[in-house]
Amino acid sequence: MRERIRVFGGAVLAAVYVLGNRDDCLSLAESAGDSGAMYGLSPRYPLSGRAPVVEAFRTGRPLWLNAEGLAAYGERPGESPGLTLPANISLGALPLGANGTPLGCLVVVDDVSGGFDAERRNFLELYADQVTAWLEATGEPNNHAIGRTGPRPVLGPALDRLRVGSFTLVLSTGHIEADDRVLDLVDIPRGEFDGRVETLLAHTVPDDLPALMSIVDPGHMTSGGRDLEFRVRRPGGELRWLRLRCRVLADGVGRPERVLGVVADASHLRPTADEVSRVQRLSVALAGAMTVRDVSRAVVAALRDPLGADRVALAELEGDRLVVKVLDPPEPDAWPELWRAEWRSEWPDAPAGALPTLEAALREGRASLWPAGSALEPGLEGIGPGGLAVLPIPAEGRVVGGCLVGWDEPHEFGPEERSLLTATAGMVGQALVRARAFDAEHELATTLQRSLLPRKLPRLPGAVAVARYLPATVGLEVGGDWYDVIPLSENHVALVVGDVQGHNAGAATIMGQMRTAIRAYAVEGHPPDVVVSRANHLLVGMETDLFATCCYVAIDLEEGNALCVRAGHLPPLLRAPEGVTQEVEVEGGPPLGVLAEAEFPMTALALTPGAVLALLTDGLVESSSLHLEDGMRRVCDALSRADPSDAGRMADELLGGVNRRDDDVALLLLRYDGIGVRPLRARWTVWRLPDAVAHARRFTARTLRTWRATDERVTEQSDTILLIVSELVTNALVHTQGQVGLDLMLSGERLRVAVSDASPRAPVKPGNVDWEATGGRGILLVQAVSASYGSVPLSSGKQVWAETLLPRREP
Repeated sequence: MRERIRVFGGAVLAAVYVLGNRDDCLSLAESAGDSGAMYGLSPRYPLSGRAPVVEAFRTGRPLWLNAEGLAAYGERPGESPGLTLPANISLGALPLGANGTPLGCLVVVDDVSGGFDAERRNFLELYADQVTAWLEATGEPNNHAIGRTGPRPVLGPALDRLRVGSFTLVLSTGHIEADDRVLDLVDIPRGEFDGRVETLLAHTVPDDLPALMSIVDPGHMTSGGRDLEFRVRRPGGELRWLRLRCRVLADGVGRPERVLGVVADASHLRPTADEVSRVQRLSVALAGAMTVRDVSRAVVAALRDPLGADRVALAELEGDRLVVKVLDPPEPDAWPELWRAEWRSEWPDAPAGALPTLEAALREGRASLWPAGSALEPGLEGIGPGGLAVLPIPAEGRVVGGCLVGWDEPHEFGPEERSLLTATAGMVGQALVRARAFDAEHELATTLQRSLLPRKLPRLPGAVAVARYLPATVGLEVGGDWYDVIPLSENHVALVVGDVQGHNAGAATIMGQMRTAIRAYAVEGHPPDVVVSRANHLLVGMETDLFATCCYVAIDLEEGNALCVRAGHLPPLLRAPEGVTQEVEVEGGPPLGVLAEAEFPMTALALTPGAVLALLTDGLVESSSLHLEDGMRRVCDALSRADPSDAGRMADELLGGVNRRDDDVALLLLRYDGIGVRPLRARWTVWRLPDAVAHARRFTARTLRTWRATDERVTEQSDTILLIVSELVTNALVHTQGQVGLDLMLSGERLRVAVSDASPRAPVKPGNVDWEATGGRGILLVQAVSASYGSVPLSSGKQVWAETLLPRREP
């Protein structure tokens, strides 16, 4: 299931069409949301043609169409080769224009039942007004439509820069429903908004309150629309200009009842904004930039559009090399040939050796401005033929990088702009050094964290396991989340996910110790409750102040049976084959390391082929802005919607909404497919009798004769198998005490002989063999005739095994 970006009144697609350079067609300038090609939209519409976009542009009236209406224009679902449109598609075409001058058309598309109702249409018409104002103020048609052959990648940078939010106000109660974008513009966290209009007004500059009160006060409100600008005071003390457009909806008797409105950032709509406010905005953006990538984005946002620049490049000095951190625009064709030749990965290394002018400017440490026509080498002249600014980035008494700003058209550098560029370089330098330190420390922490996690997951018979780990982005410390997939004997596997308290090196150390201990106890063959109980005793004995939680599941991949133990951890999630996902009710015990004598009960689960089991840590479902219940519900819904055919993509989709994280995230998914052909098994208890080895050989011979009906190749290996049984059973009877068991298993091309006993001591292969002695050669003989040989510990002793390969079948 693809994740959609909802834009402009809940539409899945919004696109702006403007007049092309010949004024004979409407060209796609910006788009946001889904791709227009998915819904049959063309990048260009001739004004002489017949299409909803053209009709709305010519008439100046909004046009709302459903699937039947689109069919009247010849745009039927599935008409284009390979294209199938949703049957309940809805399209709106809204003209953009002011003072009788048409500018373009805003197209919105929705593919859910019901389409655009009256309230959403009102909202979208208000959005269209905002887009019109934006086109008038920024001249986007001239800047972006001419010479373009297609839309920009989603999300369109210009539409994203518009930053429009919507709200609904009930006049009688003062209750207001505002979306996240409105709260972001006013700087109110979603969790702190109580739905009262007074809360929003409290952030407004007092001088602008009377104009806003004329809208929210029912006694002063009249039918019709309003358009005004106002200011809000941000947490840092700076002011932000906002533009509000609204419409009033009346009740059945014509009295004002509700106000529908949109709020947009008006800073880019005010072309006379002074340079001080630009510096303030950049300062605030850099203060919140944690990584080098964040700093790069802030620099591009502060310089390219406000200055009307065509290219911005930011690079760091690493020794004598310039390492590019961002190029905007990111397309290689927008940059000179010298830069394209250095393109190796996401960004090229700046060819500083071929740019002596750039090297000299960085060496001098002063901003250098070259107007149009300056004599520059081709690698620089192609960046800014109309003007080029090279800004050395200083920090800590040295130059740490450089920023290049270029214009295609002739550009004059005024004194205010020179001050802005100089101030920008100084602020960026400090932010870049801080971000580099953050990136380095975070990379070190992440490397330490990942070194304690499995490098890769094993292949499982009848199942597929995938895991994902995301470190926290808030703070620099390592965390204690871990996961593991532990293959056990006889097609069994153990899954474990855990979390150690804290985010520091101590937590990571405990995490590594607990993961190793649980793996060791599991491989020994202990049942799940014993594994977790022994891990608890181990953590209590470490005398640390930290505790840990974990969820441990042991699964029989042949039968689909599972046993789950939970120690203070979140319960697993189980997705049934038909798609229903729910939390598994697992009786839990306390966290590890709290009580030495704690009990950890087991809960039985049944897996059917096609089921998906998910184990996760709380970083995925809980944060400062997300309650645990809501997070678990969100993950269950995402797991139900995901396609289980690709377990890796399913895990990625569950993590799709995780961006800025307060905690680490560990996720472990297992898709149970079932074993198509189950192995054949036989077991014999070897009694300590004088002829015990003979009894074991006869049991083995009878079993092989029975299995011959299933696979005739067994007969060809019978002598070798009987020899292995004799040697292994003899060693167990001679060198150990207690019960001895013989297990035979035929799986595919492998026949396995396993002998278990009560001694934990593994068999020792003799270093020097006396060939005249009567014993000591059994282990060497077994190794010589078998394809593989080994010993594994069990909770009650050990198991020595050997495998032989059956001859390949003739085609």
